[in-house]
Amino acid sequence: MLDINPNYMHSTNTAMLRVIEEKPSISVVGLGYVGAVSTACLSALGHRVIGVDIDPSKVDSIASGKAPIHEKDLERLLGDGVENGLVFATDNLEQAVVDTDITFVSVGTPTAADGGCDHSYIDAAARAIGAGLKRKSDFHVVVMRCSIPPGVTMGFMAPIIEEVSGLKAGADFGVCFNPEFLREGVAVDDFYAPPKTVIGANDERSANILTRVYEAVDEAPIVTSIETAEMVKYVDNVWHATKVCFANEVGRLCKPLGVDSHDVMDVFVQDTKLNLSPYYLKPGFAFGGSCLPKEVRAVAHIAKEQGVDLPMIQSLGVSNQKHIERALEMTRKTGAKKVGILGLAFKPGTDDLRESPILEVIAALNEEGVSVSIHDPAITPHTPLEGQLAYVRHGSPGLQALANDLPNMMRSDVSDVVAEADALIVTHNNDTYRKMVQNAGNTPVIDVVRILETPISNTQYNGIGW
Repeated sequence: MLDINPNYMHSTNTAMLRVIEEKPSISVVGLGYVGAVSTACLSALGHRVIGVDIDPSKVDSIASGKAPIHEKDLERLLGDGVENGLVFATDNLEQAVVDTDITFVSVGTPTAADGGCDHSYIDAAARAIGAGLKRKSDFHVVVMRCSIPPGVTMGFMAPIIEEVSGLKAGADFGVCFNPEFLREGVAVDDFYAPPKTVIGANDERSANILTRVYEAVDEAPIVTSIETAEMVKYVDNVWHATKVCFANEVGRLCKPLGVDSHDVMDVFVQDTKLNLSPYYLKPGFAFGGSCLPKEVRAVAHIAKEQGVDLPMIQSLGVSNQKHIERALEMTRKTGAKKVGILGLAFKPGTDDLRESPILEVIAALNEEGVSVSIHDPAITPHTPLEGQLAYVRHGSPGLQALANDLPNMMRSDVSDVVAEADALIVTHNNDTYRKMVQNAGNTPVIDVVRILETPISNTQYNGIGW
């Protein structure tokens, strides 16, 4: 029977504390996007889940069944999990390890000062996990889910756990690497209908345990080595970043030639045999978020350390920055002294500002004395920025520069943004913003998402790559 300490749990469901579970119980370390979604979705599959974080606001939020982030269906699932006695939260990782069978590690791996991967959060988690394992005799599986260079799981995390616990990885406890492929905004849907499930394991017992966890959503996971699984995550995200840059460069090339870049790419993506997924392959704005920029830098850093020259991958950041600069140049050409921004997060349906490309445009305009007002349906002046600022301290100059000014730029009513602006930049595609653009009259509009399939005759409307 699992020894659950009720002192750190936010539940009075004592019956759940005594039950012998058929499904393994899971602790999830790090209650950001991946951790919060994993906590909710795993509980919906019938697992008892303990969410762990050092941030008391996230712990309190999860414990009360409230979503700490803006994500479709997340709060409903968390609420159900708490009500059913399956979701708990704590800041005590050591005890959570003692009281569960599997630990998912979803802590942050932000960009370090040298452009590589910051392992400090992994280090802290590994030490607490080791202390927990030292107190138990049952076989426990530690599942790394963070984006990390190949070799970090077994070469960095596992040795720390072994040192602290006095146990041997692969014999006394299991280690796996299980990359996530969750798109923010549709993360819950992606959990239940994954494009693929990859389980990196160096021992059969651990692989079988993790396979059982995912059998409800994927009956045929891909089981491979830990190092291969680590690299798959990087390769996937670098490919997504490559597709975004490729499509944007097509747009910049087509526009002066008078060729409709979306017509070109509509033809291009019909070749699903060779050209693969059409998801990213439309000219739009620069890539951003917590994964693609960071992992492009990380792969470039790995290549540099290995003495390998990867010109295309190393140029992705340069190409992405050129696209941001193009949006800024288009805005400057309007001569506007008051600019309205429709959409602030790096993609719709999320409140994630980490490396959102429009922040770099806003920061430059703000520094030049341009007045900026912003609307985003998922972001308010009260959206907490501290955690996001800490995560991108080496990777997002725009967010760092704007941290103090952003709350005053936000408007709760999109009509106020339009009324104040001499020019508009549209970064999100939704019906509300579409109507605003259609009714913008002579106000210049810089559209970086092609919100209008058929551009209006207004000569002030301008697409970034079409």
